[in-house]
Amino acid sequence: MCGLIFCEGELEETEFLFAFNTISHRGPDQAIIHKDKHGIFGFHRLAIMDISEKGMQPFITDRLIVMCNGEIYNEHYLKEVFSEYPYTSHSDCEVLLPLYLEYGSKMGPYLDAECAFVIYDKELDIVVAGRDPIGIRPLFYGYLKSSGKIAFASEVKALIHICDDIKPFPIGTIYYDGEWIRYHDVKEVGYLITDEKLALSKIKHKLMEAVKKRMMSDVPIGYLLSGGLDSSLVSAIAARYTKKPIVTFAIGMEHDAIDLKYAKMVADFIGSQHYEVTMTFDQVLEALPYVIYHLETYDITTVRASLGMYLLSRYIKEKTDIKVILTGEISDELFGYKYTDFAPSASAFQKESEKRLEELYEYDVLRADRCIAAWSLEARVPFGDLAFVKEVMSIDPELKLNKSGKGKYLLRKAFEKDDLIPESILWREKAAFSDAVGHSMVDRLKAHAEVLYSEDDVKNAYKKYPHNTPFTKEALWYRDLFENYFPSQSHLITDFWMPNKEWVGKDVMDPSARVLSNYGDSGK
Repeated sequence: MCGLIFCEGELEETEFLFAFNTISHRGPDQAIIHKDKHGIFGFHRLAIMDISEKGMQPFITDRLIVMCNGEIYNEHYLKEVFSEYPYTSHSDCEVLLPLYLEYGSKMGPYLDAECAFVIYDKELDIVVAGRDPIGIRPLFYGYLKSSGKIAFASEVKALIHICDDIKPFPIGTIYYDGEWIRYHDVKEVGYLITDEKLALSKIKHKLMEAVKKRMMSDVPIGYLLSGGLDSSLVSAIAARYTKKPIVTFAIGMEHDAIDLKYAKMVADFIGSQHYEVTMTFDQVLEALPYVIYHLETYDITTVRASLGMYLLSRYIKEKTDIKVILTGEISDELFGYKYTDFAPSASAFQKESEKRLEELYEYDVLRADRCIAAWSLEARVPFGDLAFVKEVMSIDPELKLNKSGKGKYLLRKAFEKDDLIPESILWREKAAFSDAVGHSMVDRLKAHAEVLYSEDDVKNAYKKYPHNTPFTKEALWYRDLFENYFPSQSHLITDFWMPNKEWVGKDVMDPSARVLSNYGDSGK
């Protein structure tokens, strides 16, 4: 995890420096600004692979200038393919240079990576940039107010004072000299897996491989463990691949945390070195403006779920030497969540899954990156592994429908005989992270918003915010905080993350699964 900013052409030095410093939290180990006639390159480094000076970016050759934020998991394979290239470091990102020289604008499909990068080709005098297909690594672009030339940065806050028309960089896309080339689409499925046994085998094998490759690091790794199915599987798989205990972390409200007891059950079962963190509502209130500043969103679900993750990441930064964190995001979008139980058909389920995956970079993926990056840590997301996503999306959606009364049946069944986690956890009902840290957190946030705003404030919110108009007092609170930092940037979020109202009913006005009729035992 690093922070990058590139401005094509010229920009006043103090303006660039101000923009550059806004993302210093993404890379506290080293920082550099490189300026030449082609543009200005700024890089904040969090040293994960090849922590020596040689791994510092940008990589500069006679022809190329390259910056990359992320991890390239097929580095070793690519370095075998391009074995004659004169590498100067052991950084995985350096392999982008021979890959670009060989394939140019067609380089995207050859990457197995969570990354965002910028390349300047001095010979062709062009700018090239790219982002991974799930959008796990953030990247934004805009056009300089001073010249109209393009600029890229890891976060919006680095561009907002120097650019117009700021937008998220499209996922699975290569920008090549002004042309936007989509190289990966989650809707493009190679074949259909209709046999359940084959599906279970694929899920198990691909997820284990996804976790294993994300354990590649030259610095200590930790695991966020909520006690739910997804994070428990990630932690347990990692524990199988290590000789010494892994380090796990869980957080909850001081009085009514749901997850802490389940996380401890898993930690005891897998023998991890486990840390429990409790938080108070005062800490939540204090953190809220900072969370929205780092998130760069006003989405209700994302903000709620980020508060615990942000405070837990702060604890990890302050109390440990860990720099890499594995998390359990993206499973819901692949295997279904409480509201997908209401899907009217298999095809509708598949379309919804495709839609959610396409938008994830605005919600859960954004949350995982920003909450963790805010404290100079790197997030890795095994469920977002490209090979794993492709296999799961290739499974007949008829097999994913909740016909057993247990959501994510296929994921649970795939690990049923492996004794990775307690059986009670394997078949435990899903609870949203924002609820599972303790129902009191969301309840008190809503109560606090009641004091801050009136019914008329919400009724008239459309006048102030015509795009994505806040529809509750809590939503209006978050939007006001967002606009303080990022005025007129509401377009960064397509819509609020909400259950599909065509399925669950248009009267659902809260994103929490607690409002759904099938919530059941999830909150116990």
